[in-house]
Amino acid sequence: MSFSINEFACRRQQLMARMGPGVAVIPTAPEVIRNRDSHYPYRFDSYFYYLTGFKEPEALLVLVAGQENKSILFCRDKDLEREIWDGFRFGPDAARTEFGFDQTFSIKQLEEELPKLLANQPKLFFSLGADAVWDTKMLAMLNQLRAQGRAGIQAPAAVVDVRQPLDSLRLLKSDFELDIMRQSARIAASAHNQAMHSVQPGKWEYEIEAEFLHTFYRHGAQAPAYTSIVAGGSNACTLHYNANNAQLNAGDLLLIDAGCELDGYASDITRTFPVNGHFSGAQKDLYELVLAAQLAAIENVSPEHHWNAPHEAALAVLVDGFIHYGLCQGSREGVLESGSYRQFYMHRTGHWLGLDVHDAGEYKTAGGDWVMLRPGNVLTVEPGCYVRPSANVPEHFWNIGIRIEDDVVVTAQGAEVITADAIKSVADIEALMRTI
Repeated sequence: MSFSINEFACRRQQLMARMGPGVAVIPTAPEVIRNRDSHYPYRFDSYFYYLTGFKEPEALLVLVAGQENKSILFCRDKDLEREIWDGFRFGPDAARTEFGFDQTFSIKQLEEELPKLLANQPKLFFSLGADAVWDTKMLAMLNQLRAQGRAGIQAPAAVVDVRQPLDSLRLLKSDFELDIMRQSARIAASAHNQAMHSVQPGKWEYEIEAEFLHTFYRHGAQAPAYTSIVAGGSNACTLHYNANNAQLNAGDLLLIDAGCELDGYASDITRTFPVNGHFSGAQKDLYELVLAAQLAAIENVSPEHHWNAPHEAALAVLVDGFIHYGLCQGSREGVLESGSYRQFYMHRTGHWLGLDVHDAGEYKTAGGDWVMLRPGNVLTVEPGCYVRPSANVPEHFWNIGIRIEDDVVVTAQGAEVITADAIKSVADIEALMRTI
């Protein structure tokens, strides 16, 4: 996707308008050593990237809000010798031009320059508690300023969590963000369809995971958005299963929860389908139940509904089905009150989606009410059903695990399912798998 300086500059201005007078300090994530000289693949901090678009490590953003707003980047120096080993670096001068900052410094100047920027400011906006190393640095700088009180220099009197105003901003996606998320969704959807087409009894879960990685990278995604879940048979009843090392058997279902990251933004899709291409009667019954629950939930995604409305709609359909199939006993009201449905459905129906798979943003207001959905929100809708062997469960349902998940944008009219290209009806799944 094309890079937009204005997009990131606008976000910085929006944050400074919400801050009022003060200074915000937002570091990016550190590099992490895997072992000896080998690092884990680097991934920037989402808050930092949201405001900068800058992907290099060893960087820090400072926003000075007041009569004249100013955005300042600290980053690594341009170093042609290190670039031979580690790749391209912008350096402070190029970063100022390419990313639209008012001022840039070498990260080596941080301890000298940052206290000057903090001095005599009323508030410090910082994510205290997020990183112990940065907590120590910032507290040392504040104490350094406090020690200069006799010279007329004051430290910020208040420390405010910068994540709170940022979370509110990140909840509403811009057209720029939505374009990236739609493309990420299309790539992930094509990977799920390809997986359905390539599955056969006797293959291994990791072979199917490899199909996903191939499709992700072939279409330009930079990484999986999270560790993929490729769970055949009873493994699908473990919600966060990720060993992905079992052989796939005819007669089992395969649950795949996998998405990709494109330019920082995640997609998150789950599909469940039969390894041999044909749903058994019991599998079809529960699959159609979960699909009906998901469609009911999606119908409740609109600005007229609060966050929990999709979950409530999905849960009502699931509970009625659990009673119908003998998984739960009693009335809908009784099952909901007792919570007995949690034996088969123990998670919620969705989460916010964006730069993080479980994205930033509150689900309830300060008063304890569910937040209302707003155009520009992006969420997942993912009901499920997981039946482990139990004396109180009909045996033909044992070891069936089903989840169906889509990514949904809230629009002024209702909902846009941006992962709709990933097929999910019984008829479409069986038709695709017949072409194997």
